Amino acid sequence: MNPIKKTVPFFFAFLMGMVFSLAQSGNSKGDNYFFQYDYQNAVRAYEAELMEDGLTDQQQFNLAESYYQTKRFEKAAQAYINLHKKGVEMTPLHLNRMMQSLSKTSDKERKNAYLATLSSYFDREFLENMDFNSNLLETSSGENGLDFEVFNLDGNSPEADFSPAFFKEKLLFSSGRIQNTNKRGATDGYLNIYDANLQPNGQIGSVQPFARIPSSDYHKATPFYSLGLNSVLYVMSNTQDNELAFDSKGKNALAIGMQVLDGPFRLLLKDLSTSFYYPFYDEASGKLYFAANFEDGYGGTDLYFVYTNNGQIMSAPINLGPRINSPGNEIAPFIFEDSFYFASDVFYGLGGMDIYKSNIEDEAFSIPINLGMGINSPEDDFGLIMRNEGDGLLGYFASNRAGGKGKDDLYGFKVDEKPGLKTFTLKGKVVKPYNTSETVSKAAVRLLKNDGTLLAETYSDDDGNYRLEIPWESGVVVESAKERFSDFSRTFSEEDMNAMENSTYDIQVALYDDLVEEKEGQKVVKMDDFYFETSQTSLTSEIQQELDKVVLFVEQFPSVQLRIETYTDSRGGSSTNFRLTQARSDAIKQYLIQKGVSPTNIIYSIGYGEDKILNNCTNGVFCLEVLHKQNQRSLIVVLNDNVLFN
Repeated sequence: MNPIKKTVPFFFAFLMGMVFSLAQSGNSKGDNYFFQYDYQNAVRAYEAELMEDGLTDQQQFNLAESYYQTKRFEKAAQAYINLHKKGVEMTPLHLNRMMQSLSKTSDKERKNAYLATLSSYFDREFLENMDFNSNLLETSSGENGLDFEVFNLDGNSPEADFSPAFFKEKLLFSSGRIQNTNKRGATDGYLNIYDANLQPNGQIGSVQPFARIPSSDYHKATPFYSLGLNSVLYVMSNTQDNELAFDSKGKNALAIGMQVLDGPFRLLLKDLSTSFYYPFYDEASGKLYFAANFEDGYGGTDLYFVYTNNGQIMSAPINLGPRINSPGNEIAPFIFEDSFYFASDVFYGLGGMDIYKSNIEDEAFSIPINLGMGINSPEDDFGLIMRNEGDGLLGYFASNRAGGKGKDDLYGFKVDEKPGLKTFTLKGKVVKPYNTSETVSKAAVRLLKNDGTLLAETYSDDDGNYRLEIPWESGVVVESAKERFSDFSRTFSEEDMNAMENSTYDIQVALYDDLVEEKEGQKVVKMDDFYFETSQTSLTSEIQQELDKVVLFVEQFPSVQLRIETYTDSRGGSSTNFRLTQARSDAIKQYLIQKGVSPTNIIYSIGYGEDKILNNCTNGVFCLEVLHKQNQRSLIVVLNDNVLFN
């Protein structure tokens, strides 16, 4: 029997290791079944061997994997747990499958108890992703909230149909259906690429093999059409001289090729020991995204990209990192309108494999968000694509959910806006209000419920940037704080939150030390020198401009206590000067109150006349005007400076 026949009975066998092993001699029956992906028989054989002679740690892993692949999740969970308790080293992928099995068979408390023991194994970004999505799915009950209907495509077969891709007015996809052809091997269980015309209602017409790529006796799958490259990219079996090519361990992996339409074929990515899946070419950046099972990944199959020049590979593969990749398997990258879509079987989802969306922000990704029920189900959902169609969106994906025609089916949907559970994102910079080009780093930024419950917290980076994302609320409070800076707080209504979608919001906090200075042995609000007109108490526009700095200071530090002090020079009568400076202090106080400063902030307003002369220009001493002006001054003294930050 051709060993490849057993490797593609359904999508996961294709995805999670379509690396074809040559028959191995000397193994147990359980091993032989396991290496042929015959998990049902592997379970029976391993269980029998366990009763007779016992199993090695590796065979116990194989048994746990076989339980998992045959959906015997309770037994899989216990087998993984037993291995973990024995101290046997477990890969992140095994830990994910253990938690996936627990999620399907255990109560929340038991699952969380085991999860608490594993946190040290996971990256910080992954833990943030998990907490966010767990909270999101719990608060929203997994409901998408959009009015759309998911429909099964008429062209589905009893075999696996998956990986849809737009090709002009056609739909390309992968299928394991039998072809009526005499070409060697073509009827023998290999995946092939098919096309069908798109109908106005989203359905597809008659299905036929896609004839624009080279014929092959072996696998062709997961196509992607690039308009800019005028090419179809797809995965294919590694071959040599039209025969399967195996590495030294007897594995045949998958390569990525590119067929220029009406042009040459180019092999893009090939490694006999590594399989590449799901190519996606981003026209805007020139990046070629794909899934691969490199050994240095974060779990099973991870998402990577390479830089290209017109499709020519220009860099080594770059892992998308732990914000996207998890201890599980990630596949099927797709970018639509600055949103990055992919599928993952990470354990905190709704089912086996769910579709997630992450916003692309500069060179970074936001927390991936589960798209919720409708697109996702308790089973495997993957390979989402979308495009604008009329007044809305047309999309397709694959799923093995109940009610389908085959092992994996293609599904379509039409919707007014991009699907996904609703979240609120607040992002921008923390800046100083008196110089908004000057940013503030390491400032705490928090989102709270209206009742004060903390929803999320972060700190601004070295450039003042911050970003927070939470499940949708009907209203939130934004706070920001940093030592010796003003506190910031603002309430956003649901209407405010909707208006802020896709925009930035800069938070303004003032540094106390920027706004005050030491003068005459006391802390005062920093202002440029200003002068009243001779014998006048009215405030000129120049004086008002300086006093507005006091208004800003009190807005930023509302608990300050102030004393207004005004002085004059020695010219004129002493009593007259007292009355004049008192009137000037009172005029300053009145202006500040009119501009919104609370009277409780102003403890005193005092006119000192000529009592505190700063130089030798006392009564009867001749002085230049510039020296007299040194004694004409107003100070706004901060009385509680020494306790303001206690």
